Amino acid sequence: MNSPALLGRLAGYRLAHATGRKPGLPVNLTVSVTYRCTSRCLTCDIWQKDVPNLSVDEYGKVFRSLDKVPIWVTVSGGDQFLRADLAEVVRLIRVEIEPSVINLPMNGLATQRVFDLLPKIARFSTGSQLVLNLSLDEIGDEHDRLRGAPRNYAKLLEVARFIHDLKRSHGHLVLGVHTVVSKHNVHRIKEIEEHARATFRADSYITEVAENRVELSSMGKDITPSAEEYRPVAERLKASIRAHRTLHPTARMVQSLRLEYYELTARTLAERRQVIPCYAGWASAHLAPDGHVWGCCTRAESLGNVRNFDYDFRAVWGGVAADAFRRSVKNRECACPLASASYTNLLLHPPSLAKVVAHMLDPRSPSSREDNGPAR
Repeated sequence: MNSPALLGRLAGYRLAHATGRKPGLPVNLTVSVTYRCTSRCLTCDIWQKDVPNLSVDEYGKVFRSLDKVPIWVTVSGGDQFLRADLAEVVRLIRVEIEPSVINLPMNGLATQRVFDLLPKIARFSTGSQLVLNLSLDEIGDEHDRLRGAPRNYAKLLEVARFIHDLKRSHGHLVLGVHTVVSKHNVHRIKEIEEHARATFRADSYITEVAENRVELSSMGKDITPSAEEYRPVAERLKASIRAHRTLHPTARMVQSLRLEYYELTARTLAERRQVIPCYAGWASAHLAPDGHVWGCCTRAESLGNVRNFDYDFRAVWGGVAADAFRRSVKNRECACPLASASYTNLLLHPPSLAKVVAHMLDPRSPSSREDNGPAR
C-alpha cells in the first residue's frame, strides 16, 4: 500500500473510532496457527489449550476475504513449526494478502522442521519483508530454565546460523531477537541485548513485557515487572535504538516507533490506564487457530468464528460482538502494553505520530548496523 493510501486508511480508523461507525478491515493482523508448543515457559501456559486448527484451505478462504488490506501480518503460535503445512500458510498470506511485512516469531525447538520449512518460507514470502524473530529470554542454561525446554539455547544458535546462511540468497530476510521482559529477567536486559547483538549477530533486538493474557492462559501469574523495575529497561532500550540508527527507511520508521513504544509501555505500567486511545478492534485484529476473531489477544474475546460466517472475515468484523468490543475499548475499560496493537495506536495518535516523525528526521549519524533491516 502506498503512503497516501495508508494515511487515508488511518484517517478512516480515527473517524470510525470517534463516530462509532464500523471501521474498514485491519491493517495489522496476527494469525495464530496453533496453540501446540513443547516449551513450558514460566510466563505462558498456551500449551495447555487444544483446539481444532484451521486447515490450509480454510486459511485461503479467510485470507481472500481480507481484500489485501493488512500491511503487517504476524504468524504466531504456540510453536508454528509444529505444523508441517506452515510454509503453505505463509505462501497464502503472501499471495492472498500481499502484506509489506510478514513477522514470524520462533523458539527454535523443532529444529529439523525449521531447517526443512524455512527455505520454502523464504521463497514463498519473496515480495514482503520476512522478519524472523528468535525468542531469547536469557543466556545459556538460564534461558532453558525460563523456557522449560532443555537445549533450547543451543538450538537457537543452530537456527541463527541457518538463517544467516539463508540470508545470503534471500535479501528480504531480517534476523531479529525478541525478549519477553518479566520479573524473571527484568534486571538482565542489558546483558541479554548485548549478547543477542554480539553472539546471534541480530539485525534487530526487540522486547515486550510479560502480561496476563487470556490467549496465553497466563491470567493470575505474577510475571509483569513493576513500573519501577521497567523504567530503567525502557531508558536502556531507547538509548540502544539511538545508538543503532539506520538510513534504511522502513527500518528507521520501525526504530522510531519503538522509541515511542518503550516510553508508552513504561507509562502504561505506571499509570495503569490507556495513555493514548487504543484501536484494537479497528486497525488491529487477531485470528485464533480455530477461527475465532479477536480484537486483541490480551482479552481474547471472540467477535465470532469465521467458520460460522462462510470464512468471511469482514462479516465477523462488522458484527454485533465486534461493535460491543470496540465500545468497551473506546470507553477505556482495559489498558495494556500489547506491542502489536501499540504500534498501530501510535500511528493513529497525532501527538505520538509527530514524535515518531521527529525521530525519523533526527540528523544524528546512524551506525553501520541496521536495526530491523538487513545487516550491511
